[in-house]
Amino acid sequence: MTDTTAHLGLPMIAPSQAQKHVTHNEAIQMLDALTQLVLAGVESETPPAVPNPGEVHALGAAPTGAWSGKAGMLAQWVAPAWRFLAPQEGWRGWDATGGRILVWLNGMWEVWTPELDNLTGVGIGASADMTNRLAVASDGVLFSHSGAGHRLTINKAAEGDTGSLLYQSGWTGHAELGLTGDTDFHLKVSMDGSAWIDALVVDANSGHVSGAAVQSAPTDITAGRLARADYAYGPGNLIGAVSQTAGQPTGAVIERGSNANGDYVRFADGTQICSQLAYFDSSAPNVDADHVYPASFTSPFDQAHTASIATPIGGANLAQLDELARGLTVCPYDGGGWRLRAYSYGGGDIGLVPFRLSAVGRWF
Repeated sequence: MTDTTAHLGLPMIAPSQAQKHVTHNEAIQMLDALTQLVLAGVESETPPAVPNPGEVHALGAAPTGAWSGKAGMLAQWVAPAWRFLAPQEGWRGWDATGGRILVWLNGMWEVWTPELDNLTGVGIGASADMTNRLAVASDGVLFSHSGAGHRLTINKAAEGDTGSLLYQSGWTGHAELGLTGDTDFHLKVSMDGSAWIDALVVDANSGHVSGAAVQSAPTDITAGRLARADYAYGPGNLIGAVSQTAGQPTGAVIERGSNANGDYVRFADGTQICSQLAYFDSSAPNVDADHVYPASFTSPFDQAHTASIATPIGGANLAQLDELARGLTVCPYDGGGWRLRAYSYGGGDIGLVPFRLSAVGRWF
């Protein structure tokens, strides 16, 4: 039979021992120190002048005075002297000065850190549950870097699940952003937390944006909607190829072009203007002179066909030119162009006279 207990080293009463109360009281004093161990000082080196009954200190590496030679021991004041106890691996004590739990490990007192992995839940100012395993009630929450960048990750299990941030007022959802039901990025809003509107959806494959906040058609001019590049107009598509579908513009606003037959301008509303520099043979004024449009009309306006003398001609007097111009008729013809004839001209041959022809109509 040993003289002390295996764990705390408490003295044991021997068979037929006299004055058993001495051994018993000594064990009680040790239990009083070690059970619910409270340390009045840690790494203490100098004994206090007036210690309190039962006061315990964890001694440092070089204690002095009555503690000399007792480095690393526990010193308990049991009047009129100090009692010394050797801490064992795993003993715990409360540091009354530092307000922390210490554990004796590998020959030194270390701060005890609770295991924080795989907790079932944490509530900070609130109660956590199996759905909200982290619950925080606070004026703010700070996530900061530890020396460089910082990323907050929200991961979902499958494509059809939801990974998002939900914004509520009075526990009713009014805004949500994230991956809601697919891998596209959604910004959703709701008046009642039940019916939701996808205000913006960013396609995960193309990065293009759609949703209720985006212009839905070329004719959509709803206030507050974002203009689409293919519906709205700007420097990139004001001038280019005009086009239309069912009477609605689908291309640029203005199109300009030229070819061997002249120049043309088309507008998105369907208006088209064609022009050409043509020569009229004054030696045969009563013969039709046909000139092809540089761009075809669906319906040219008869009254919008004009011809004006482009430049003066040497050898021709103004009276002859004026008579030719006043007697010249210009109209469209079935082949798609201008038809010129000077029915009443009798001023004589003045050669080829340049005329600037113009026509207005519609390209659709």
